[in-house]
Amino acid sequence: MIIGVPKEIKDQEYRVSAVPAGVEMLVRNEHEVLIERGAGLGTGISDDDYTKAGGKVVERAEVFERAGLIVKVKEPQPEEYGLLNSEQILFTYFHFAANRPLTEAMVELGLTCIAYETVQTEDGSLPLLAPMSDVAGRVAMTAGIKYLERPSGGKGKLIMGIPGVRPGKVLVLGGGIAGTSASRIAAGLGADVYVLDTNLQRLRFLFDISPPNVHPLASNPYTIRDILPSADIVIGTVLIPGARTPTLISDAMLDLMEPGSVIVDVAVDQGGCVESARPTTHSDPTYIHRGMVHYCVANMPGAVAHTSTYGLTNATTPYLVEIADKGWRQAVRDNPALMRGLNIDEGKIYCPGVADAFGLAPEPMIGT
Repeated sequence: MIIGVPKEIKDQEYRVSAVPAGVEMLVRNEHEVLIERGAGLGTGISDDDYTKAGGKVVERAEVFERAGLIVKVKEPQPEEYGLLNSEQILFTYFHFAANRPLTEAMVELGLTCIAYETVQTEDGSLPLLAPMSDVAGRVAMTAGIKYLERPSGGKGKLIMGIPGVRPGKVLVLGGGIAGTSASRIAAGLGADVYVLDTNLQRLRFLFDISPPNVHPLASNPYTIRDILPSADIVIGTVLIPGARTPTLISDAMLDLMEPGSVIVDVAVDQGGCVESARPTTHSDPTYIHRGMVHYCVANMPGAVAHTSTYGLTNATTPYLVEIADKGWRQAVRDNPALMRGLNIDEGKIYCPGVADAFGLAPEPMIGT
């Protein structure tokens, strides 16, 4: 099979979807790997590094023209739609449920779309989302600290406090991987941390592993309203695989908060769990709404591309090799986790969460 690795063109997206080790594995299995010239430079990987691993460095047009399997990091951008065709498999993050234009474009093109974010193992874990959730939680917390500073529009509070001055309060919505990572950073700095989740088993786990300044609580509207007035940073990390994120903080609820507080919505690429959240970019990362600083960058891990690229490809490469070796149809039949990753094929939507977001009934999974 011919695998294509294009350069990411989303605003300040420096990650790349394959590293030399992955290219070497694919080539060893007798696949041809085409890497767009300069695709890895944002991560610190040179074209020569790919060539030494057995890949072929080519111009952008050749990647899209020849590759039957295209692997990316982020969803295709509108200017890339015309480069794709119905014979191709696209393996990347899509987050369809919050992006109708993208969904409609991929349906119309008839592509086979396998989404990193819905590849799900039998125990419910999301192996291709997990590493970026871990990074995003950490980036979210450091961003929250930065934008809480007065020059950034924040209230001018040092989240960890100092002797004689109490620390700030962090509210984390969602106790999954991103939420746990964010709370770990906040707790380590000495902040007063509240982690909310609806999963009582997860809350027991967080209670057992967390230091005394982390308070795992059952998530409900009453508790959220109770904490918001004293929260300095709110980090939203709620996730329902494949589906649009539920809104937990309405626009009106922002009036409960102190002006200059910071909202970081990690879930913005799935619609966001804060009603006032809208996707921003690394070029223009924040805006102020009702006096609150909003940081809602849709590709937070892209800011730390080196760490993110290697963390992501550690997880994606075995699945990529499986798709290339077997062909996507056999791969999804053999691997239920990959089966759940199938979102769109031949104009049909297979992922229940995506279909539900647009009021449609999902197609039955391949082979079922």
